Amino acid sequence: MTHDAVVYDLDGTLVDLAVDWEIVTSDVAAVLRDNGISPDGADLWGLLELAETTGHREAVEATIAEYERAGARRSTRLALADGLPHDVPVGVCSLNAESACRVALDVHDIADAIASVVGRDTLGSEKPDPEGLLTVADALGTPAESTVFVGDSERDREAARRAGMPFAWAQEFDQRRYRA
Repeated sequence: MTHDAVVYDLDGTLVDLAVDWEIVTSDVAAVLRDNGISPDGADLWGLLELAETTGHREAVEATIAEYERAGARRSTRLALADGLPHDVPVGVCSLNAESACRVALDVHDIADAIASVVGRDTLGSEKPDPEGLLTVADALGTPAESTVFVGDSERDREAARRAGMPFAWAQEFDQRRYRA
């Protein structure tokens, strides 16, 4: 089946960001500690949630996004990026900061193939919340049910399910039928 649009996840799907997530987690925990908040051994997503509830989301988001943008500049292009552009509209919906997504798309010379980008910080919600996917589909002018989301994680699959959007695993997605 060919869909009317394709939305890709970014990291692990189109590119691999060169980010040491353990260092990011450590630095985010330090930002929280510096603001009097105990991170209690939380993982990065837990720290982001803690930052949200304690009013430190902006500082934590800035720390994470800085690492992501640096990692985007050193990222590795993946095979699905080589299949762009497509003859249908294409978007990106990512758990990474929108600015990092745009850096990676520019670095790998695929920005012109992407009509809409939504990152973790674009709308104030992140996958598996379906808002980002629905926003991209709307920007592409296609209904969710005729837009396929291509990702590499359970969170991606759950976001697609919640959005009423077909899902394809990145390693299994046959994009030949979409190539321009």
